[in-house]
Amino acid sequence: MPAAGPLRELAALFLRLGFTAFGGPAAHIAMLEDEVVTRRGWLTHQDFLDFLGVTNLIPGPNSTEMALHVGMARAGWRGLLVAGACFLGPAVLLTGIAAWLYVRFGSVPEAKPLLAGIQAAVLAVIAGALWKLGKKAIKGPGLALLGAGVVAASLLGAGEITLLAASGLLWALLAKARPAKATAAKATGLLALGAAGPASAATTGTLATAAGAAALAPVSLAALGLFFLKIGAVLYGSGYVLIAFLEGGLVDERGWLTRQQLLDAVALGQFTPGPVLSTATFIGYLLAGWPGAIVATAGIFLPSFCFVPLVHHRVKALRKNAFTAALLDGVNVAAMGLIAAVLIQLSAVVADSWGAAAIGLASAVAVLRFRVSALWVVPAGGLLGLVLGALGLL
Repeated sequence: MPAAGPLRELAALFLRLGFTAFGGPAAHIAMLEDEVVTRRGWLTHQDFLDFLGVTNLIPGPNSTEMALHVGMARAGWRGLLVAGACFLGPAVLLTGIAAWLYVRFGSVPEAKPLLAGIQAAVLAVIAGALWKLGKKAIKGPGLALLGAGVVAASLLGAGEITLLAASGLLWALLAKARPAKATAAKATGLLALGAAGPASAATTGTLATAAGAAALAPVSLAALGLFFLKIGAVLYGSGYVLIAFLEGGLVDERGWLTRQQLLDAVALGQFTPGPVLSTATFIGYLLAGWPGAIVATAGIFLPSFCFVPLVHHRVKALRKNAFTAALLDGVNVAAMGLIAAVLIQLSAVVADSWGAAAIGLASAVAVLRFRVSALWVVPAGGLLGLVLGALGLL
């Protein structure tokens, strides 16, 4: 049984992360790496990368599942539960309060300067994590070329799961057919062939207003819980893939929400810290009050609490086998490539504003030069965004 000390440490860290983890899964993972690898040494860079690689291959929100891995590695089952509850708790609570205010006042508050400042600071945090983890993941020129191929394919619109699976499998198979130069060339070429389809449109930070928050049809708690349980069990990729599931299931098929209500729910998921999947809390409250919020939240996150223990203790065994170790190396590099693609796409947005660019530059200096914790950099970026917004500079 784990001592109370590690559990208290996990609770303190993940509560802090829960209240400050803005910016999406790439930012959350960057903040987590900074805290548990660089500052506390709870995991090695290789362990962190391997957990991340496996996490990318199972359904569910990546940042939440990485929190569960860290908790389980640190203090077993109790650590998993403590880390998960403390990381998700703030997002669920804040989203629930926002839903209550939304139902009462019928609108979502304007917060573009705050979001712009947070996003700019998040870029620096992602860049810092990419630099540290990338040096560990890229073990030679072959993997470097493979990672570059993933970046290019991702920017061209290739799917995340396709790139992760293809990179791991290709590197594992081609690792037997050295020399490495030929392996890298083949892998990069094959990945490029997979980059088909239009790139997904970037989700903007525009927050809409809505009139009326009542559902269009009565909803039972059982049906609500089952709907979100199914989503949590099959959802791959970015948390924004959730939007497509929700629109098809809640608006088009069941008629439980209007499209305006769905847009506002997604906006609140971005505005609050933690995973975007906390949108389920907002929707659950709209449809069935606080019981609905609880049922929807439990449904969408429960699969992650089941999947992570199933794979957690098998990660080290995968590293010991030559074939699966090569597969992990390919998946890890692909994960770094996907994060790099996110960084490039977000940087293009920040570059449109001098004020946001200044916040991003100051944050980069704080993170890369002075190694200031992301737990301070991200809130400071949001505060600077509010100040510059009030001065008309953002």
